[in-house]
Amino acid sequence: MTIDEIKELLDAEVLCCKENVGNTVDSACGCDLMSDVLAYVKDQAVLLTGLVNPQVVRTAVMMDMVCIVFVRSKSPSEEMLKLAEDNGIVIMKTDMRLYEACGILYSNGLIGEVTKA
Repeated sequence: MTIDEIKELLDAEVLCCKENVGNTVDSACGCDLMSDVLAYVKDQAVLLTGLVNPQVVRTAVMMDMVCIVFVRSKSPSEEMLKLAEDNGIVIMKTDMRLYEACGILYSNGLIGEVTKA
């Protein structure tokens, strides 16, 4: 799935790095605890979150993520957008809640990490 397809599915607004919306992604996660993202998330290209602070972008950079979607109409600061721009991370926002946004992406084929029992 491309980032542009995610934008369309979530009726999202691209705030940063519009030139990268053609990039393909094959996994995503939804989380507001960046410590959980660091501890448990592996190989996820898209982060959906309602947490709006610079640590979100720094976490995405450390985890090699290519896109952050802020839910519930949350808007990142100029500092966050600059940090994302410097690292080529697409930033979007949607009016949807986290649960709804994750469900839509999952039902359209964007998976999360496969865990083994």
